Amino acid sequence: MGSGSSVNVNYKYSLQKSENVQTLPDETHPAFKAAVLIQRWYRRHVARLEMRRRCTWRIFQSIEYACEQDQIKLHNFFSYLVDHFTPSSSKERDFISRMFISGESFKEAELEKYCDYESMEVPDSYTGPRLSFPLLPDQATALLEAFKQKQQLHPRYVLNLLHETRKHLKQLPNISHVSTCYSEEVTVCGDLHGQLDDLFLIFYKNGLPSPSKSYVFNGDFVDRGKQSLEILIILFTFLLIYPNEVHLNRGNHEDHMVNLRYGFTKEVMQKYKVHGKKILKMIQNVFCWLPLATLIDQKVLIIHGGISDTTDLDVLEKIQRNKFISVLRGKKRKDSNRNVEIQEINRESKTEADPAEKEAAPSLFPQPRPAPAPSMSNRQEFSRWVRQTVQEQIEWCRRLVDISESEEEELTYSSVVSLTDLDGPCRTREEDWKQVLDILWSDPMPQEGCRANTVRGGGCYFGPDVTQKILEKHNLQFLIRSHECKQEGYEFCHSRKVLTIFSASNYYEIGSNRGAYVKLGPDLVPHFVQYQANKTAHTLTMTQRISRVEESAFRALREKLFAHTSALISAFKAYDKDNTGRITLSNWATAVESVLRLGLPWRMLRPQLVRSTVDGMLEYKSWLDDLAMEQRSQEHIQSSLLEVIYRNRSNLETIFRIIDRDHSGLISFEEFHQTWKLFSSHMNIELTDDGINDLVRSIDFNKDGNIDFNEFLEAFRLVKQSQ
Repeated sequence: MGSGSSVNVNYKYSLQKSENVQTLPDETHPAFKAAVLIQRWYRRHVARLEMRRRCTWRIFQSIEYACEQDQIKLHNFFSYLVDHFTPSSSKERDFISRMFISGESFKEAELEKYCDYESMEVPDSYTGPRLSFPLLPDQATALLEAFKQKQQLHPRYVLNLLHETRKHLKQLPNISHVSTCYSEEVTVCGDLHGQLDDLFLIFYKNGLPSPSKSYVFNGDFVDRGKQSLEILIILFTFLLIYPNEVHLNRGNHEDHMVNLRYGFTKEVMQKYKVHGKKILKMIQNVFCWLPLATLIDQKVLIIHGGISDTTDLDVLEKIQRNKFISVLRGKKRKDSNRNVEIQEINRESKTEADPAEKEAAPSLFPQPRPAPAPSMSNRQEFSRWVRQTVQEQIEWCRRLVDISESEEEELTYSSVVSLTDLDGPCRTREEDWKQVLDILWSDPMPQEGCRANTVRGGGCYFGPDVTQKILEKHNLQFLIRSHECKQEGYEFCHSRKVLTIFSASNYYEIGSNRGAYVKLGPDLVPHFVQYQANKTAHTLTMTQRISRVEESAFRALREKLFAHTSALISAFKAYDKDNTGRITLSNWATAVESVLRLGLPWRMLRPQLVRSTVDGMLEYKSWLDDLAMEQRSQEHIQSSLLEVIYRNRSNLETIFRIIDRDHSGLISFEEFHQTWKLFSSHMNIELTDDGINDLVRSIDFNKDGNIDFNEFLEAFRLVKQSQ
């Protein structure tokens, strides 16, 4: 009986439970339809956000790489200028010497004397951090705290630190070797670009360098950010305290010619107005001694940019890396006339090399030798000979300055640092330079093969087959590189054989990207840590973050469009055969790409750039007027002049800093006069000597006998206005 009652109770309970269970609605139920609609809406919303994010990313990267390409083209121009400008007086010869040659490479004793820190006194009123050598961990900690409090290290200590760092780096091989046997793990950091908060956050999350905590910092410590010098000081300090645990690779921004354009030179001179020039000179020398690569357990290769089909680690180990103070320098020709000119400029009395050796030294672009001239009695044949000879000379000049009618033609770059460094076969120097250029500037691509990196203007694009070839040749597992900003801070490609790591968060704009670093243990399995150094980025929703970054990207793109107004008008008119002032949106997109060459999806970007159309047609003149209204900052500056300044400002600022050899922010009247004669052809401006003198007096507004950068821009504006 007891057992039967128990079964009856269980039956009643299960029956009651089944009555309470609700069945799911079928597809015709309103609740089901509502859920499907909400799901579809959300998926579309996320897809639109992702599309906006990708477009924004492409805008930022295209503008960034176009700027790097402009930098290399500018220095190719200077290379051509130096080789073809013949000084007409001793003043011009001295100017060329100061501007392009002298001071680029000091001898050991000269550098020590020039950057003498021992003669500097530290006043009692100085309250910042103090350094004594050999350095101790407590001093590094004090330095970190001082920089958090916005304190500045005294120039004596800066120069002393740079001196000791240089002495240490000179003892290191081109490729550093790191083993996980001596530490728990190795942490690899990518580009920091002067963003000190990112470095602080890395140390906070991962711990300071120590005997059990090894770090590899993979180049691009400086430029763009505002605290590049502080980052260098911190990294060099830990390098000297823990020489076996801290490793630094050179990046493409550890280059004083790049620093002139992207802010580091300006930062140092603003922070150290008296001793800034000495600090820059010493940093320039330290940069050229930085190792080029790092190997972890002989299995993981760490380089800043990438590789090419000619990259060879055995060759890389033997290169004299200190010879490459900058890879953005003019190519040197080894003809006897040029050697004589160099010796005249430097006022050296060295014996000339054997002419036979000079002839034997190959040149990358030898000057064509014209065929023997035919008799003038046959005018038709003689005319054909003249045309052929002139055409050969024109093509030769085009190749020298990278002016080519073919878009596919590969750009050329310089490797040689000093005009006086002529020993050794030219071919070997060129090969060595290419090894260095490729590892500093190259990027991976999904396609097979290896081709010139025409987007950046330097290095190459390398495919998965090139990666596999290098890995197999040197028995490596995978390659770690930096050089490219990634939204998540890291990214794999080439079947996870290439890892890009980027440590500067919010690189383009607040919320644009995370920073990341990677940790490798004895198993060499990568473990990633991502972060956002800016607190504001944490408070933004995904929509707010994308909208903020998108607004910044389109603002930069509209500036780029405005800077090419004249070229755009010409391109639009080519499609406006009847001079109606209107073109189709399709023709608008084609014309814009033909001028800017940024490789952007203009049809997709059009709604953000073109606000109003009439019957699907764009009134392009009114559209360009709207762009001008957005950019015009001063009423008295004409739009055409402002356009020219926008387009050339970066180049002009770089040129100004090259002329300003002492980095004082001022150039003398004489330097201005000689410089204007030098690059008038580059700016498409011609003035007589009297005209230049009148101009220089008119723009010296404060009558101090010098010209600052704003006055320099004013000179450019006045000349363009007079044309």
